[in-house]
Amino acid sequence: MYLLRPYCFAGGTAVLTGAASGMGEQMAYGLAARGSNLVLLDRDAERLNNVAHTICERHTDVRVHAIVVDLAHQVALDNAVEQILIDHPLITLLVNNAGVAMDGRFEDLSAEEFDWMMRINFHAPVALTRRLLPVLRSHPGSHIVNVSSLFGLIAPPGQVAYASSKYALRGFSEALRHEVVAQGIGVTTVHPGGIRTRISETARIAASLAGKQSAQAESASFDKMLTYPADKAAAQILCAIEKRDARVVITRLAIFAETVGRIFPSTYWSVLSRLRPSATGASRVTSIR
Repeated sequence: MYLLRPYCFAGGTAVLTGAASGMGEQMAYGLAARGSNLVLLDRDAERLNNVAHTICERHTDVRVHAIVVDLAHQVALDNAVEQILIDHPLITLLVNNAGVAMDGRFEDLSAEEFDWMMRINFHAPVALTRRLLPVLRSHPGSHIVNVSSLFGLIAPPGQVAYASSKYALRGFSEALRHEVVAQGIGVTTVHPGGIRTRISETARIAASLAGKQSAQAESASFDKMLTYPADKAAAQILCAIEKRDARVVITRLAIFAETVGRIFPSTYWSVLSRLRPSATGASRVTSIR
């Protein structure tokens, strides 16, 4: 058994995706306050630059590099990674936080829509890990964080694509953890539920469902479930990094749902549906992250 020392934030460089809002924005603030230099990635240029500007004003001793990139585009991602490797040789932390949601059951989603979600939620974290792992390995004590979801622990109807991407990220993270711990690298998998982020606002609706009132009603219903502050979730994640926790499940909702899933591994959704009828058959349930 390998025991890793607590992660040291000060002086290292953290690469953080999805940094323009929500948990990513709050993690960026928390990392800067702990003395980490930052490489922040997001596709929203205006919000990302505002986050970077705020950090520079608050922490004049912290270096911040903002990179605007859409993780769904492989060439753009490759170019961003090349830039990171040249400019930041002292990377000690990778946080794969960016994620997208899409409403619709499996038969509602086109192959292109399904693949778009997988590219951002799974393939991009894998690609970033593959390219940055040699740098992390050269600095023993480094750490990797992959933000999965409550739906990386349970898989409700209407979320085949989203759950597939988050289960895949969970499996990747757990296997990777067992491989790299002997190299002095820790891996944390995060499973949030009910966090107030912009994933609900930016979620796409399958083209086959566009304009349907049922989808809009489900959206409004599940938006009400997003109540847990993003800054509290970010603080829990940073605490888990420092302690080298293998897994962190955020909010009582997520802990409860995971527990039901463990007790009823084959029938948990019918149990959860009876306990919370409003959740039955919902397609907007992705926004629970």
